[in-house]
Amino acid sequence: MKRIKNALALVGLFGICGMFVFALQDAPTDENFEKKLINDYNVYALQVPSYLDFAGEQVPLHNPDILERMDRELLVNTYWQSNGFLMFKRARKYFPIIEPILAKHGIPDDFKYLAVIESGLTNARSHAGASGVWQIMKDTGREYGLEVNDNVDERYNIELATEVACEYLKKSKDKLGSWTLAASGYNAGMAGMARRLKEQDVSSYYDLLLGEETGRYVFRIIALKEILSHPDKYGFNFREKDLYGYIPTYKVEVDTVVTDFASFAKGFGINYKILKLHNPWLREPKLNNASRKKYLIDIPREGYYNTNP
Repeated sequence: MKRIKNALALVGLFGICGMFVFALQDAPTDENFEKKLINDYNVYALQVPSYLDFAGEQVPLHNPDILERMDRELLVNTYWQSNGFLMFKRARKYFPIIEPILAKHGIPDDFKYLAVIESGLTNARSHAGASGVWQIMKDTGREYGLEVNDNVDERYNIELATEVACEYLKKSKDKLGSWTLAASGYNAGMAGMARRLKEQDVSSYYDLLLGEETGRYVFRIIALKEILSHPDKYGFNFREKDLYGYIPTYKVEVDTVVTDFASFAKGFGINYKILKLHNPWLREPKLNNASRKKYLIDIPREGYYNTNP
């Protein structure tokens, strides 16, 4: 019996050795793979750039508190890689819409990154009711001329919402005195920021003691600006074809009731889903339009949604 057990053990040992040899023969030994395997599992501390600015206003990085807060946002947003890639992809699609509107209003181009941190460049809705790419509250939207109701909500119209954001930011800059404070005022409100500046007897965002959200707000914008402007520096590797493309559209004027947007869409060679993708401000499958208001509906140019491979 003992001999049988020893024999079985020997057979098992040979079997394991054989499997090990087979595994070694089958294992990838390509030099590039091994190099990648080693390098891809390292995490590095980031070096905060010696100079950063928002809208031309320098970040006082010589201040150790400011340096630590900036470092935090760079780390958080660099090593949240999946979210970072989505920001690169969406920026390629939506920045071409936002950038010329900012330029038209004389708003610094850096404010496009405010939209990134507000909504991730999606038509999000917050628990407080802020909606769209620019996260505009219902009352604010109406105050600045947007139509907001169950049938039409123009906060979801990226062009019109960007126009409103620009008007708000210009007013905020005039009231608070700097573009950095205007950005923080977008989060905390103009009146709220003015009150805090007065209470603490300071004139700079970087000298204010603020709550968690507003205290991180401008640093998050600057971090996204830095990362999206220098992908290679922060380890994001992609090709141009990996990014989402901007889909050109043309505008169709509508000043009547539309009873069925599914039928309406078919008239332009698309379906209701595609119509809604480009016009999320149309909140229902019909347009009431009792006042015969003039609306501009975006229709994608032919060939971009061809279902055939």
